[in-house]
Amino acid sequence: MGNLDYRALAVLDAVVSQGSFEKAALALGISQSAVSQRIKALEDAAGRLLVVRGQPAVATGLGQRLVSHHRNVKLMEAALDIDLGNKISMPEVGLAVDAASLATWLPLGLQPLLSPPRCQLNIEQADRARALHLVREGSVFGAVAEAGADDQPVGGGAAPSVTPLGVMRYVCVATPVFAGHWFGDGFGLEAAQLAPAMTFDADMTAGFLRDVLDLKGPYPHHTMPPSAASLECIYGSLAYGLMPLPQVARALAEDRLVDLAPGRHVDVMLNWHAWKLDTPFTRILSEHLVATARRVLLQA
Repeated sequence: MGNLDYRALAVLDAVVSQGSFEKAALALGISQSAVSQRIKALEDAAGRLLVVRGQPAVATGLGQRLVSHHRNVKLMEAALDIDLGNKISMPEVGLAVDAASLATWLPLGLQPLLSPPRCQLNIEQADRARALHLVREGSVFGAVAEAGADDQPVGGGAAPSVTPLGVMRYVCVATPVFAGHWFGDGFGLEAAQLAPAMTFDADMTAGFLRDVLDLKGPYPHHTMPPSAASLECIYGSLAYGLMPLPQVARALAEDRLVDLAPGRHVDVMLNWHAWKLDTPFTRILSEHLVATARRVLLQA
């Protein structure tokens, strides 16, 4: 493409982030016509389409790579500002994170970045497939996702590096009131076919009930991500369910919740996927997220 027009790349980034030419124009304080002209100039220079016009506007593969390049350059420029003693800009750092981590340990690892503010975080809740797609295409700097056989090895060159974080353990819990009402004779098959469950992952809960109770058919359940709302439903004696151990450990210790199947649980290994960018922001982010996860999660 020859020399890149970074002002035009900033416009491309805005279109992709905002999802439309009109919203990008408002965010940048320029006319929609100017946005269109700069995108067209980039596409003419590339000889390829960079944005699929629609609702929302979506980057093509090359368009997304250019957006990722622009964001990485902004991170490196911010690092130079620190070295040169200039006013520090606040670049945007994108992350994709599973719901359980977002509800438990991840916020504990963000303090070094947010106080004082060093960057602008853009965190998306995402399952494994979505998180890996976002990080591998460069839409986000890093992702926390369930480990899988197709994870790239550490030091994968053109691929994001992969760092093991630890095991998120899920335990099946309910309030003593709920357990006494629905499982007065113990956590059994017939009771589980009647008692309402709270689940964020139907396959995980179904697998747990199959392994523990040999329950192979349907069971009554509500579906909600692991969050304050889902936990309140369990605390309110409205349901039982598999919940992340870090989220319920204190309540179990204080007997506000009971473990319905002691010794039985679901363990999910988590990895940190991140691009190797040697900037203060990304380095501190990776170091603190890994350290926090390893402090909170179970280690093999």
